[in-house]
Amino acid sequence: MSNPKLDTGRSDIEEQRADTEPQPPSSCPECDGQVVHDEEHGETTCEECGLVLDDISIDRGPEWRAFYTDERAEKSRVGAPTTQLMHDKGLSTTIGWQDKDAYGKSVSAQKREQLQRLRTWDERFRTKDAHERNLRQALGEIDRMASALGVPDPVRETAGALYRRAVDEHLLPGRSIEGMSTAALYAAARRHGTPRSLSEFATVSRVKEIRIQRAYRYTSRELDLRIEPADPLEYVPQFASALEVSDEAIRQARDLLRTAKAEGVHSGKSPAGLAAAAIYAATHLANEQLTQETVADAAHVSKVTIRTRYKELLEAYAADSGAV
Repeated sequence: MSNPKLDTGRSDIEEQRADTEPQPPSSCPECDGQVVHDEEHGETTCEECGLVLDDISIDRGPEWRAFYTDERAEKSRVGAPTTQLMHDKGLSTTIGWQDKDAYGKSVSAQKREQLQRLRTWDERFRTKDAHERNLRQALGEIDRMASALGVPDPVRETAGALYRRAVDEHLLPGRSIEGMSTAALYAAARRHGTPRSLSEFATVSRVKEIRIQRAYRYTSRELDLRIEPADPLEYVPQFASALEVSDEAIRQARDLLRTAKAEGVHSGKSPAGLAAAAIYAATHLANEQLTQETVADAAHVSKVTIRTRYKELLEAYAADSGAV
């Protein structure tokens, strides 16, 4: 269920355009057939009788064609799309670091000094107040941690949007920027169904795990995120990829976790610990024989957790098999 506060929606220009432009009929006025739009010829026709309803539709794409990425970048006359990971959303200009002119030639020493002064003032104007400096530092932290953890771009964008909401609702006073930015990234990962354990975030964050946990609880409560508890099955692909286990072991681990959920064994237990224990048990059932230490290091949980949880999983699986 999407959060309306996180949805960007359409721009005002697009909404005005949609309101002012006449919309083609949904059915043919002659035979009541289905209306289709031909993008190649710019025509709106009836699929049944062939009546042309519109033949002068506007092509809002570029007037040029490109067949590979470099050609598209060379011909494009617009900048990069806006992003939540920059304090100004990428709308401002940036003076490049190279001391060269438009023709690629090196500039004189006097021009280099002038360019350096321009870069300094440009940097000051881009972060002219404490609010923008706060956003710049926090969004930089989110991008750094996401790169270290290999988090996909949609999760980063959602984390940036969550942190902006926290700033707008004045949740930052009295709390560290690093802790709140880590909590925003952790919440975004869970929201997109790609959760990571808190201990993993603690390894790349500049604050301790307990502070990340407190910041996440505070942010989740104040922003009313309503994020459901993580499913242990969501951790299986991540751990299996890190440990390079076979497909047979992955299927067995999923069966163990599904049985545990059906028996209620997962209630009140760490999802990451259950997933790691399921993979450990599955590899033994598949004769791959991974050690508890290897699985614990990959899953960032303790060996005691794996030793305890995998016994519970096997007992639930055996009881379910015996009942069947």
